[in-house]
Amino acid sequence: MVYKTVIVALTVLGLVGVFVYAAPIATKVSYDASAITTAREFTEQRSEEAAPTAPATPVPDTRPVVTHVPMPKAVKAIYMSSCVAGTPSFRADLVRLINETEINSVVIDIKDYSGTISFAPTDPAWQPAWDSARCGARDMKEFIKTLHDANIFVIGRMTVFQDPFEVERRPEWAVKKADGVTTWRDGKGLAFIDVAATGYWDHIIKLVVDSYNIGFDEINFDYVRYPSDGNMTDISFVLSNQSPYGRDKQANLEAFFKYLNEKIDDEKLFSAVKHINTGRASSTPYSTADLFGMTTTNYDDLSIGQVQERAVPYFDAVAPMVYPSHYPNSFLGLGNPNNYPYKVVHYAMSAGVRRLQASTTPMNGFLHTRIGTTTPAMYQKPVYGPDKLRTWIQDFDYGGDYDAADVRAQIQASYDAGVNSWMIWAPSNRYTQAALLPE
Repeated sequence: MVYKTVIVALTVLGLVGVFVYAAPIATKVSYDASAITTAREFTEQRSEEAAPTAPATPVPDTRPVVTHVPMPKAVKAIYMSSCVAGTPSFRADLVRLINETEINSVVIDIKDYSGTISFAPTDPAWQPAWDSARCGARDMKEFIKTLHDANIFVIGRMTVFQDPFEVERRPEWAVKKADGVTTWRDGKGLAFIDVAATGYWDHIIKLVVDSYNIGFDEINFDYVRYPSDGNMTDISFVLSNQSPYGRDKQANLEAFFKYLNEKIDDEKLFSAVKHINTGRASSTPYSTADLFGMTTTNYDDLSIGQVQERAVPYFDAVAPMVYPSHYPNSFLGLGNPNNYPYKVVHYAMSAGVRRLQASTTPMNGFLHTRIGTTTPAMYQKPVYGPDKLRTWIQDFDYGGDYDAADVRAQIQASYDAGVNSWMIWAPSNRYTQAALLPE
């Protein structure tokens, strides 16, 4: 009974509540002045919050600026050693040659066979290699700017695994003799870094950063290989053998290429400098790698780990050193290859182009997929055009007597093979101007 009384009372109260809400006009309402003030303040506060705010003052970019020269559609370069770069009169002769001829690019040593470098670094890890430099240019940054002002594309050449200087400082990275302890040296007495020395990979990256940030437009990596000239019966690759790829030289070298590519594609590495006019979407250096000439024709790694298909994906171009003097007399059955510069270069570069354009290869690789289970194995691979190749041209007399006709024949052979970019190598840094077209 009590329960029902409570329900009725609550119902009546509810109805009264409804009646009051539905008929507010019949009810006398009083207003609280403080409530009005609070509402007004709330409204004014919301109005202030909704009002547009002045845009923040942009933080000025005070970084030093490097104005690059974009990579020419067809690179036509000559080589300049670090010693010449540090000799104003000699380097001026080469700049004059560039300005008077079709040459539009120059390759300058950043790090040569000695392991020392050609300019003062900002990274302290590379300071010893400058303090002990064999040659170099104290005004390298200013010299590069002068080249850029003349619209010359500047390529920095960097020997990689041939590095006797760093071996002395970090012998644990070195290629060893068969005893696994003693440093191995080639026929010229030069020591090499083991390709699988991953700590050295990061060391090289630091030099790439310094090089790009002082103005080099492209980094050209040379000696990206295992050693070949010396007592190969008394040699061991301790770090390679301990790597995930063991004794597989091809895989160890491709792992380096992959790492290098991933690192130098990171714009943050180079952010200490504002890079403009790069000719590409990113503020990162162009990159190329030098390969043995016979990588275009051989289907092995020449015992140095180099395979064209396993290098090409990781660089803007690869540059086979198809110097006729470096081919055996048995090549193409020609006899002395120095007597046939056109035929040697045309055959070698044509073979390289065909391999680029092919969708399959008998060579394995990280980016290759095996087709079926046939023996020998065949793999699907990425396809590229001829612009992924750049021809190294011989302008020196090793094994022969090279004149203007011989140098020009190699250039024409490159063109006829479909490769429009080339670089001329002369250890003397004296070039045959008659082989070059005028500007």
